[in-house]
Amino acid sequence: MPDALPDVVGRALGTSVTVAARVHGGDVARAFRLELADGRTVFAKTHADPPAGFFTTEAAGLAWLREPGAVAIPEVLAVSDGDASGVPAHLVLEWIEVGPRRPGADAALGEALAALHGAAAPSFGRADRRTTGSRGLPNEPCASWPEFYATQRLAPLTRLAADADALPSSAIADLDRLADPDRLAAFEGADEPPARLHGDLWAGNRLDGADGRTWLVDPAAHGGHREFDLAMMALFGGFDPSCFAAYRAVRPLAPGWADRVALHQIAPLVVHAIKFGGSYGPAASAAISRYA
Repeated sequence: MPDALPDVVGRALGTSVTVAARVHGGDVARAFRLELADGRTVFAKTHADPPAGFFTTEAAGLAWLREPGAVAIPEVLAVSDGDASGVPAHLVLEWIEVGPRRPGADAALGEALAALHGAAAPSFGRADRRTTGSRGLPNEPCASWPEFYATQRLAPLTRLAADADALPSSAIADLDRLADPDRLAAFEGADEPPARLHGDLWAGNRLDGADGRTWLVDPAAHGGHREFDLAMMALFGGFDPSCFAAYRAVRPLAPGWADRVALHQIAPLVVHAIKFGGSYGPAASAAISRYA
């Protein structure tokens, strides 16, 4: 832990840190459980050399997802991207005490996620134009999903995958052809309005709270197609079928949704192929060829 962090957090929260313990949290940041003199416990994470806007972007996303009150999202208590005065980059959240997953939790999450998506977004992308993830995928505001997915996801990923030699040349060519708003507009459901998305909804970003609620953390929040969150959930598993059924009962999907799951999975699969290689390359190539 940076030497200055306890003092910085204490000043920000109007108290002092009495106990600090390292905990698991995130793949790039270091996370801690902090006990405070006023009796509170908080979660804090820090990064020695974060990209620009690293923690403030996450904090803004958490606040935006928390706004509708549809899904349990931890409250942001303090945040900084660090500065020259010695303040370390950090994000401080309310502490979520975890417990066993209760019966019906998945169905309740499906209903809550449907409500979150229904809260909508002002556009596809982000109003603040902040980028997503370690590859800095753009989030320029777009009027439609075909424009957003083509110009802010597939086209940038085509260039990144080619530069990293992460996919075969045939898959790169197919991905380049697929990154066409007119082509994407032909898919059913392409005209849906922007939904308020978590944006990185895999099981590792889900916490089962001791209070019985499901909490969502570590978002890549943006306005997008609601099928994207569901496709991410299906890609890496960890969500019961009752979750998806409850979602569809509240907010039915456009006809043919099952045939579009892999379409929305192309972006995360290509990102993983770039970052990790392995089986992600063939999986991304297969998904791309299905639609190209």
